[in-house]
Amino acid sequence: MAITVRIPQPLRNLTGNLSTVTGDGTTLEACLAHLETTYPGIKERVMDEAGQLRRFVNIYVNGDDVRFMDGLASPLKDGDEVSIVPAVAGG
Repeated sequence: MAITVRIPQPLRNLTGNLSTVTGDGTTLEACLAHLETTYPGIKERVMDEAGQLRRFVNIYVNGDDVRFMDGLASPLKDGDEVSIVPAVAGG
């Protein structure tokens, strides 16, 4: 299974400066666990100590916000695109 994962600039130091990497897993949580084995440290930057998505990180699967899907249990299939996007605050 090949899932394209788009990596934001602040996390690229963990991926050897790659903007896209290949993930694997049938759920978002499994994909993040797979990324952690290949790029150690990425999971702790995306998930909090309770194992939930950090509130300042948005993740999209094929353009859909996972917070409005099944969160970490959101299903993935071959060819999907996961985008990790840091939340931007301002005013």
